[in-house]
Amino acid sequence: MENFTYFNPTRIHFGRGQIASVDSEVPAGARVLLLAGGGSIRTNGVHTQVRKALGKRFVAEFFGVEANPDYDTLMKAVELVRREKLDFILSVGGGSVADGAKFVAAAVPFKGDPWEILLTRGSAVASALPIGVVLTLPGTGSEANMASVISRRSVKEKLAFLNPNVFPRFAVLDPETTFTLPERQIANGVADAFTHVIEQYMTYPVHAALQDRFAESVMQVLVEEGTKSVRNPTDYDSRANVVWAATWALHGVIGVGVPQDWASHTIGHELTALHGIDHARTLAVVVPSLLNIQRASKGAKLLQYGERVWGIREGSEHARVDAAIDRTRSFYESLGLRTRLSDYNVKPEVASVVASRLKNRGVTAFGERGDITPQVVERILIQAA
Repeated sequence: MENFTYFNPTRIHFGRGQIASVDSEVPAGARVLLLAGGGSIRTNGVHTQVRKALGKRFVAEFFGVEANPDYDTLMKAVELVRREKLDFILSVGGGSVADGAKFVAAAVPFKGDPWEILLTRGSAVASALPIGVVLTLPGTGSEANMASVISRRSVKEKLAFLNPNVFPRFAVLDPETTFTLPERQIANGVADAFTHVIEQYMTYPVHAALQDRFAESVMQVLVEEGTKSVRNPTDYDSRANVVWAATWALHGVIGVGVPQDWASHTIGHELTALHGIDHARTLAVVVPSLLNIQRASKGAKLLQYGERVWGIREGSEHARVDAAIDRTRSFYESLGLRTRLSDYNVKPEVASVVASRLKNRGVTAFGERGDITPQVVERILIQAA
């Protein structure tokens, strides 16, 4: 197990009726930006509950944050915050809204072009406005971490940044707020959370017994409850377990002291930027092929994963690795996510395009061993065709 320092300041309020806790979390004199998505919170009762909890505080609302939040949209929110001298950002929605809130919070006090926040992966961020999150869609884990992913559709880019200044001060997780979500969004959330665990777990052994067991338990819960929750959207207990597992998938705990990969996300972001494919669905395309291409370096963890998560104990090591990868693909498919580029009408030629984009950006050696090059990316996507 490697050396580490672990820090997570986000307070979590979990369960029915917890939106009321917004009142005690947001300072009484705060001037609040309520940041939201397409407007579903107006019809499912969440908006009413949030406004009641905010009471007499000054609130400006900004709706319209997209899935894969867009830089140009968020800059309009930045202008609103500056104009109205707002000092607290309240994200009410899914992970994309939370990601957007982090960018807005960092961009408002930023000196210079806010696009530099993304180009420097967050290292240029010296301060940010405080953030709170009322989560209505599980999956990204953005409600309790310092990561944000922002798209800029005008230039076909999708970039991530991390900075401790954008940790949410608090997060409200009421599983009932997710009951009215479309099946596609819940399925995407389960797949996204599952892949977050894969990225932190599927590397190589470092004798981190507790982190391995944490990761395996989160994956098992998502496997056991994910499809059930997709098919039975008002089953509170199942949905509560999915919501909680998704938070822990990227809360930080399972990744401390262990090597991490994140190559699937790096490649998947390019597919979203180029073709607009849902983030989780790009991961479902990339992960099985990446695991197969990298099976030699990931072999020990693939065998452990196959045994502990899927119960695969019989056969040669090669056959068990094959089975573990097949079960991973089948899990995504069971949620309704297709796992081939052709399922999204994307031609194999995209492999060279993505490889070239990464190379031009200087992303030439990544993954937990630094052995995923643009050439390897090409192989992964050709196999995923």
